[in-house]
Amino acid sequence: MSAPDNAELLAVAVAAARAAAPELVERFARGAVNVTSKSTDTDLVSDADLAAERTIRALLERERPDDAIMGEEGDDTPGTTGLRWVVDPLDGTIDYLYGHPQWCVSVACEGRAGVVLDPIRDELFAVAVGQAPTLNGAPLPPASTVEELGSALVATGFGYAADVRAAQAAIVARVLPAVRDIRRAGSAALDLAWIAAGRLDAYYEHGVKPWDIAAGVLLCESAGLHVEPLAGGDGLPQGILAAPAGLADELLTLIGS
Repeated sequence: MSAPDNAELLAVAVAAARAAAPELVERFARGAVNVTSKSTDTDLVSDADLAAERTIRALLERERPDDAIMGEEGDDTPGTTGLRWVVDPLDGTIDYLYGHPQWCVSVACEGRAGVVLDPIRDELFAVAVGQAPTLNGAPLPPASTVEELGSALVATGFGYAADVRAAQAAIVARVLPAVRDIRRAGSAALDLAWIAAGRLDAYYEHGVKPWDIAAGVLLCESAGLHVEPLAGGDGLPQGILAAPAGLADELLTLIGS
């Protein structure tokens, strides 16, 4: 069997994300149950997360049985093809549990293709590397080209552990006076999709996991944005920054990592 091209992998990612969406939307409407905590009391997982990941894994195992899978809620599955799927079945669980419509499904074939699906708004952000990113099949609106930090709408996110939040608060205290405003919406994958689509000017966050950003980073890179890992340190885990090239250095200086 010939190796799949990126467009073929994107089709699988789209199918996987869309397969998980109906149950997530239905549970969102009636309220998720069986909520438990993970790393801290504020890091929650629900039956909706688990059901969505099972649905995605089942489709991937059917369509791409020899590929590896990394999911937020399940064990890593090894593969033999050199391809790995990175899955966040429900990014923005806290928003989801509180009834805030800022959550999504993120599915990526690492380094090759990815989708961020917002079922509530019926928006599918998609990219196959080597092709232009799309929103619901149409060209993605252009990303920001802002070069003045004072004109930038900057998104970020916060961790679950109190000591990490304290370090993140110190960074926000430096960034907020220097930018147009800060947004903290609660879904890293959607933040990245929205900056790729020009709805935000920049995004940074410490403590993101591979499944949070795998699809979003591909979208941002394909949209021509500067994407750079954040090293962390001084109580902060590693992170990611995405911004227009003309804004990145100044924002990195403020963030300090």
